[in-house]
Amino acid sequence: MPATELYRDHGEKPDGSEYELVAWQVPVSEDFPEGLKYSFQYTSAEGDTLLRFDNAPHHPDIGRHHRHPPDGDIEALEFTGLADLVEDFRNEVDDIYAQRH
Repeated sequence: MPATELYRDHGEKPDGSEYELVAWQVPVSEDFPEGLKYSFQYTSAEGDTLLRFDNAPHHPDIGRHHRHPPDGDIEALEFTGLADLVEDFRNEVDDIYAQRH
């Protein structure tokens, strides 16, 4: 079964920073036990990562679901479903934007 896009959103804040959220349904596997693969990114107008949520299997010591804040300290995320994850990401983007302005 090929990956099927489940969710996509993209937008730009007044300062030129951008966010993109993409989630796919993928075959259940060791790497993606929920059958879900996602990458949510928020970048400054200059292209610097301000926040990223993903479940890439590159950080087994931290956990499947994790966040990359601007300071670079990767942290585990509690995964309770795609809708909650989208809401959490959007809330953090709004908080980061407010702190920067």
